[in-house]
Amino acid sequence: MGLMMFTAKRLGRLKWACRRGMLELDVLFLPFVEQAFDDLSDGEKLVFERLLTCDDPDLFAWFMGHKKCDDPDLATMVQKVLQRVKV
Repeated sequence: MGLMMFTAKRLGRLKWACRRGMLELDVLFLPFVEQAFDDLSDGEKLVFERLLTCDDPDLFAWFMGHKKCDDPDLATMVQKVLQRVKV
């Protein structure tokens, strides 16, 4: 049941959206998209795309553990990104 395909153009927009105003977020999102995005299910790709529409202060708080994300899908994606990018 494939959802919308991530065309090269759409993937390009996604990578551009990963470029945030905060270095702390850039170092999480850019490597994740380059290394792990292709391994996500279609549903997970859509959740990640939705995650990028969130405000930087919220994203920063979620990724740094200062605040819990109330959306369970987004919270799961935050953990997935953190697990994948952590050394």
